[in-house]
Amino acid sequence: MSRPLQRGVAGVRTPDSKSKDKLEKEDWDNKRSSSDHSPLSPFRLHFSDNNSHSKYGINENGFASDPFVVGSPRSRVKLMMLLMKFSLAFIVVLALTGSFWWTMSISSSSRGHIYHGYRRLQEKLVSDLVDISELSSGPSKFKELESCSEELENFVPCFNVSENVALGSTDGNEFDRQCGRELRQYCLVLPPVNYKIPLHWPTGRDVIWIANVKITAVEVLSSGTLTKRMMMLDEEQISFRSASHMFDGIEDYSHQIAEMMGLRNESYFIQAGVRTILDIGCGYGSFGAHLFHSQLLTTCIANYEPSGSQVQLTLERGLPAMIASFTSKQLPYSSLSFDMLHCAWCGIDWDKKDGTLLIEADRLLKPGGYFVWTSPLIKSRNKEDQKRWKLVQDFTENLCFELLSQQDATVVWKKTSKKSCYSSRKSSSAPPLCGKGHDVETPYYRDLQNCIGGTQSSRWIPIEKKERWPSRANLNKNELAVYGLQPDEFAEDSESWRTAVRNYWSLLSPLIFSDHPKRPGEEDPPPPYNMFRNVLDMNAHFGGFNSALLQARKSVWVMNVVPVSGLNYLPLIHDRGFVGVLHDWCEAFPTYPRTYDLVHAAGLLSLETSHPRRCTMLDVFIEIDRVLRPEGWVIIRDTVPLIESARALTTQLKWEARVIEIESDNDQRLLISQKPFHKKQAS
Repeated sequence: MSRPLQRGVAGVRTPDSKSKDKLEKEDWDNKRSSSDHSPLSPFRLHFSDNNSHSKYGINENGFASDPFVVGSPRSRVKLMMLLMKFSLAFIVVLALTGSFWWTMSISSSSRGHIYHGYRRLQEKLVSDLVDISELSSGPSKFKELESCSEELENFVPCFNVSENVALGSTDGNEFDRQCGRELRQYCLVLPPVNYKIPLHWPTGRDVIWIANVKITAVEVLSSGTLTKRMMMLDEEQISFRSASHMFDGIEDYSHQIAEMMGLRNESYFIQAGVRTILDIGCGYGSFGAHLFHSQLLTTCIANYEPSGSQVQLTLERGLPAMIASFTSKQLPYSSLSFDMLHCAWCGIDWDKKDGTLLIEADRLLKPGGYFVWTSPLIKSRNKEDQKRWKLVQDFTENLCFELLSQQDATVVWKKTSKKSCYSSRKSSSAPPLCGKGHDVETPYYRDLQNCIGGTQSSRWIPIEKKERWPSRANLNKNELAVYGLQPDEFAEDSESWRTAVRNYWSLLSPLIFSDHPKRPGEEDPPPPYNMFRNVLDMNAHFGGFNSALLQARKSVWVMNVVPVSGLNYLPLIHDRGFVGVLHDWCEAFPTYPRTYDLVHAAGLLSLETSHPRRCTMLDVFIEIDRVLRPEGWVIIRDTVPLIESARALTTQLKWEARVIEIESDNDQRLLISQKPFHKKQAS
């Protein structure tokens, strides 16, 4: 019995193999003879006449031989494989070469975008993991968050100067706000070791605890001349002497500005149409603190500073302030928002960047508003300084600013009230007016523009023609029509907020009094016992909460926030004479930790959950905890399911839910919580 042929074993053949080869030879010869009559006969293969097995393409093992001859099926396959290998190698070399040159050609800004995208992916992964954890654990199993490390006690997300410098940002752009680069901190920021509850207003305006802010004695003593003269430092406190009759620096300065405007003194600012002031590089807020007596609302803005922050100290004094960099981006305020811009030794080079900084100042000013600038450049005898001062003068003239007065190092301009001024300009170098496509009413950190904005707005009303404060807070029929509102609708909203504030205070007053009982011999402080000064309204809508607080004669100021995810009523808020800003609540608010006494959020959760989520509710609540002072309060009004979710999150944040009330007039629930004072132990 013959054995089967074993592959790979040479010379092993069966007795029948010869007859088999003979049959295969005859079959092959028949194919050859038939191929002579084939149309492909010119391409037929020619074999030798040797009477060997290789003659028929059969080797000694009984398999077809592998001669590298064109036309053989096997040879064609080998050739194709070889070509594919060469092609693949060529593609790999080409790809590596291209990648190398692309890497070498990446600019620093491109690296920043790539790094930014990578960190966003990391952040999204962490956010998704948190969501999965929340869903899997259930509301009854929420775990309390851990405390952040000590170096984060003054942490402000989105502001990392050293990282911006490493990515190539210069010329002041390193102070820009850059959200999304760092991973979210899922921990609670604790106060410093010696932190103390701020003194009640108005005492807290002039005296703050030094342990509550990050500042050194060297930074205090190295402050500007005017600021240094206005501060006294002892072991535990910093005292500001702006209210002292023995110190008249700020009073004299304010009086000088009023006279340069043609007024008797600063108390006449209101009569001149001035209510809201943007103080750029405000020092420690003394200018605004002094003007507060005259019912003027001054908002301080300054760059992020890791230590000795102007914004942090101003907020600690109970005055409006926020971090904002006046360098390369438009500020998140509406056009035509402020009655006055003030810049005293603010460090901004107005003659730089082709005048775009002055154009942004013009955008923020209401028609007929005032621009006050105090700088040593104005009275310098240095030729280079005089050249720079001449550039500023020429550019402000092209912006239709009228130079009212110049005294020593201070100059006051008045913005035109007439749009016709722009068409009558003769200079060919004057900046053009923005078209409708570029004249955005409320930009959100958009690059500075080189065209004059606000001229397309229907809100172009000179400040002299506006109602004087406090009547300005109640917009008339024509002003409401700009926003598509009817007087009845506006009045109904105002009345609902007056009712809500009365309800809030009736609930809060007993709680605050029980926590801080009056001592024998003390006078009864007005409810709610001056515990609130800095208030943050996370979804301000028309600013009704702010208005109701003022009508109830509460000694507070409110930062009215209009979320980017909702309808933009920020211009209306500014027109009412309130402080307001546009903000995305999936990003950190531009302020330092522990800066607000009360955080209010009505309808915010419904608004944010109605859009595709880029962050979780936990992210928003952690941010609330960061900006809220110890023993501060949170008031949330929303639907019952969302309030239940919020209540579960307060457990993670270690807040104490003090009031849970269902409002009878609508299907909403009220949640009032308090942040406890967790004292850090000294190491």
